[in-house]
Amino acid sequence: MAIALAILVEEADRYLNAARINDYCPNGLQVEGRPQVRRIVSGVTASQALLDAAVEAGADVVLVHHGYFWKGENSCVTGMKRRRLHTLLANDMSLLAYHLPLDVHADVGNNVQLAAQLGITVEGSLEPENPSTVGLVGSLAEAMTAQDFARHVHQVLGREPLLITGEGMIRRVGWCTGGGQGYIDQAIAAGVDLYLTGEASEQTFHSAQESGISFIAAGHHATERYGVQALGEYLARRFAIEHVFIDCPNPI
Repeated sequence: MAIALAILVEEADRYLNAARINDYCPNGLQVEGRPQVRRIVSGVTASQALLDAAVEAGADVVLVHHGYFWKGENSCVTGMKRRRLHTLLANDMSLLAYHLPLDVHADVGNNVQLAAQLGITVEGSLEPENPSTVGLVGSLAEAMTAQDFARHVHQVLGREPLLITGEGMIRRVGWCTGGGQGYIDQAIAAGVDLYLTGEASEQTFHSAQESGISFIAAGHHATERYGVQALGEYLARRFAIEHVFIDCPNPI
């Protein structure tokens, strides 16, 4: 079965409420390909490796979290950007990308999907008075040591995380997938025992150590694999088309 590209994009935009979210890049259809869609290939980032794999898999649409045309980047179509766009256009594949709309969505969002993977019960926003904050807070079913929780993260995500051990057991957790290390101050203010994100900055160590909380950097790519898969599965069910997730490993 096939669905019109325009209908697929309209539904994805509506489902994620993409037009209402201010972002650093265009959300939705970034590169237009063939008008009919039978197969979606999803991945975290529209890298050359993912595009090549999508061609091999016979994709009509490549669905990603990290697409193109970021604010402040060089707009010239040369080098890496030229090769990526050539691959899409030469193979008549569409690129469909959602950044912040895919982070914050209540069902398929990166943050709620990561919570489901790690067994964290979502309780609310990391900063309830600021609706633009993408991070969440929640709790574990049973308290555990920071080391045990880090081992759990390693087992689930398949990547050894960076752990900064704080004081006491871990029960209340704050998290923001990807490059959310800057939200550590909000996590401290929210009274969490541990804050988890994808990356770490130099000052993250001092913030965690001096506040007494534990901190985990579990990988930008590793923490953001689940939202795009969930969105791809939603669209596949909605329109009775095929969806394949392809993970192109990234240690960052």
